This record gives sequence, structure tokens and C-alpha cells, in this order.
Amino acid sequence: MSRALLAVILLFFAAIAYVAVQLVRPVGSVSAARVHTSAAIGGTPATLAWPTQGEAAFGVEGGGVLATHGSQAEVPLGSVTKVMTAYIVLHDHPLTTGTQGPSITITPTDVTQYQQDVASTDSVVNVQAGEQLTEYQALEGLLIPSGDNIAVLLAQWDAGSVTAFVAKMNAEAKALGLAHTRYADPAGLNPKTTSNAADQTRLAMAAMQLPVFRSIVSMAQVTLPVAGLAYNVDALLGTDGIIGVKTGFITQAGGCFAFAATTSVGTTAETVVGAVLGQPSTPAQPSALQAAFNATTALVPTVDSALGQRQVVQTGQTLAVLRSPWGSTVPLRAAHGVSVLGLAGEPVVTAVHLPKKVSTVHAGQHIGTAVVAVGDERRSVPLLAAGSVSGPSFSWRLTNI
Repeated sequence: MSRALLAVILLFFAAIAYVAVQLVRPVGSVSAARVHTSAAIGGTPATLAWPTQGEAAFGVEGGGVLATHGSQAEVPLGSVTKVMTAYIVLHDHPLTTGTQGPSITITPTDVTQYQQDVASTDSVVNVQAGEQLTEYQALEGLLIPSGDNIAVLLAQWDAGSVTAFVAKMNAEAKALGLAHTRYADPAGLNPKTTSNAADQTRLAMAAMQLPVFRSIVSMAQVTLPVAGLAYNVDALLGTDGIIGVKTGFITQAGGCFAFAATTSVGTTAETVVGAVLGQPSTPAQPSALQAAFNATTALVPTVDSALGQRQVVQTGQTLAVLRSPWGSTVPLRAAHGVSVLGLAGEPVVTAVHLPKKVSTVHAGQHIGTAVVAVGDERRSVPLLAAGSVSGPSFSWRLTNI
């Protein structure tokens, strides 16, 4: 066999081997790339009437905290603490609307607690030994006239002791993500019970999701078995759309108020939830609690006018694109639209989370997620492949090593 013929044969088999290898070798995975998006809440940015002292925060129910003001330092809460007390009691002993729940018998120890609170000029609800309060009535006494002695009563009834109940309060604060909240008592008399306005806004939002809590804090007055007629300390109830939530005052805290107010954004009814903490008394306004009310009535209307809504993501909008090494492309489209509430002019951030590698792609496949964020609010939307990715062509395999 001549050398030339041998060379031809070897070249032939080499070509066959090359083609075989090129047809079966891995060709790399499909990669994904984000499509740039940017948006902002429509409207002209408004000037919010924040309090000149202390701290404040607000958000929209269902959407988290939208804005904060002041240092957001951990400050004493006063009776705003009772929001968490009620939240835990209703978590441990759920009530449905219209039900009273189990009865709690007032003991001589409870009467002693009441007498001690009276001597200290604390906020109290009159009780007598042998009196029967239902869980619902006890919650009314806690949240409406703001009975410090009722906070102790409920803590002992729920957990067996105040110490055990305070441990529950701190555990629940951690579970709710209230990183700047520390509880030392169930009533808020202890100045070591501290939080900030943003955390108390988040807690008020969680509590307002409980229908019984929401119903009680909206009541102007109640009648209790021994105490008789008791009025809500929330003097703003029914004004400026205010529907609750809880007042607070001790000397170390100043005036505090966690509030909820109804408003309209376009044609949609919304509930603004917020907190104003650390409002001081002044010679012109000797009541620190009234100072908290004044700060709230100034803030709420400006919040209402500043809120806007924006359709950030449209159903079927392309938010990313899949690309194969051989040039095939498939859009990743939003499975549904996303609309958010926020302050006029506030930027809305859309983050697209994609897998590093994709092996197979077929139409309708869920590949990645888009997360729309404004303030605390996060809305997720699945991304779906608009088609399938076909394999590389014969010529591409032969020409790409």
C-alpha cells in the first residue's frame, strides 16, 4: 500500500472520528440574561408632615413599611406594648368574631394588683374578687381603657406567670422579624420595654389581620361587668379615617401612638398603618399623648395624598432571555402582572433571580423568578419560558470545537 493511499485512509477515519466526537460531545448549557427594567410610582413627590421630634413610620396594610423618620432608635413604648400582649393572647386562644371565649376568674391577687396600680396612678380597670371576665372582655379592658392590671391578668392566664409571658413576647417579636424590639413587661410600664416606630408599624399590621383585635380597637367604648362604662383612650378614633390601634405613655416614653387609618388610592380602599413614638410634652402642649395625636393628625393627610399605585410588571412581559451557545433564544415572560403601592416618585426595584445553568427548556417551563420591591413590600412572579430551545444544528457541531 502506498504512503499516499495510507494517508487518505487515515484521514478518512480521522474525519469519521471527528464527526462522531462532535456529534456526541457536550455543547454547553443554556444561559439566562436579565432584561433591564426600571419604574417609579407615578405622581409628584409630596412633602410628608413628619413630627419634628421623636420618630415615626408608616406603610400600607399588606405592603409593609414604606417610609420612616427619625433615628429609629429603640425607645420605651408605654401602653403600645399591649398590642403584642393582645396579639399573643389571640394567637394562643383564638377567638372568632362574635364569640366571648373562656372565662377568667378574678382572684384576690388580681385585686391586689389593681390596688397597687391605682396607688401608682397607672391606667387601670376596676375588678373584684370572684368577678368573671371572658377572654373577649379582658381584651376590651386591655385595649380600650388600657388597663395595666388587665395586661398582668392576661399574661398570667395565658402563660402561668408574667415572666413566662414576657419570654413569649420576645420570641414572637423575633418570629415577626422585629429586630429592634425588646419586651420587659406586658403593660409597657417598664422603660426597658423598647422598640422603634418601624417595628411597631409592622406589629400593628400583623395585629390588624386578626378580626377580633381589629374590631375591639375600633370601638369607642365598652361596658365591663364591674368597671362599667369604659372609654377608648384613642381620642382620634373616627377622625381622619382613624380606625385604631393603641396609645401609650410613660414619662420615659413620651406620647406614643400606633395608628391605622382608611384612605383611598384611586378607586381602591386602603389602610395606612403607622406609629409615632417619643412625642414630648411642652409648655404649650403639656399632654405628651396629645402631642402624639397632633403629630398623627398632621402626618396622615400628607401620607394619603402621597400614595400612588403603579403597574410595574405586565402579564407576559419579557424580563429575561435564555440564550444557547449555538444562538437559540427564548424569552422568559412574567406569569402574571404585579401592581404595587408606594409614595409618589419612589423607585420600584425589580430583581430577576435566574438559575446559573439550564439543561432543557420547553414552552411554559418555570425558569426563574422576578421580585418587585418597594419599601418593605415584596411581590414575586414566576418567569415562564415562551418556547423551547432546540438543539444545535449539524453544521454548528462540526464547525464549533
